[in-house]
Amino acid sequence: MPFPALRAWFVVHFWADILFAIPLFIAPESVLSLFGWQAVDPVAARSVSAALFAIGIESYLCRNAGTEVFKAMLNLKIIWSFAATLGLLIALIVGTHGRPLMLWLIFLTFLSFHALWVYWRIRLTRES
Repeated sequence: MPFPALRAWFVVHFWADILFAIPLFIAPESVLSLFGWQAVDPVAARSVSAALFAIGIESYLCRNAGTEVFKAMLNLKIIWSFAATLGLLIALIVGTHGRPLMLWLIFLTFLSFHALWVYWRIRLTRES
């Protein structure tokens, strides 16, 4: 694998996803109410948790793969992080749940990961 830093980011992403997915899956109402959510749909929260599990675990499983697998995984991560960032931005604009601090932090996290994945996708394209 010619990009050890990207491999490391896949592992970081695995841990970020898993550490948020586990409590969200087990106790969505408790977790989200701690973060300022005024109403919680546990089915929707667990669906988000399932996506976090899937993307995070797949990141870990393919961390030692070749360039083509990394490109495909980055495509998935770019689509997911873009859609999530856009959805969170809309929620912040309309004032969902009173714009709690945690919503801002989640938005900034997705935005940061999106920028990271776009950077690496461009870099892989240029260098392959």
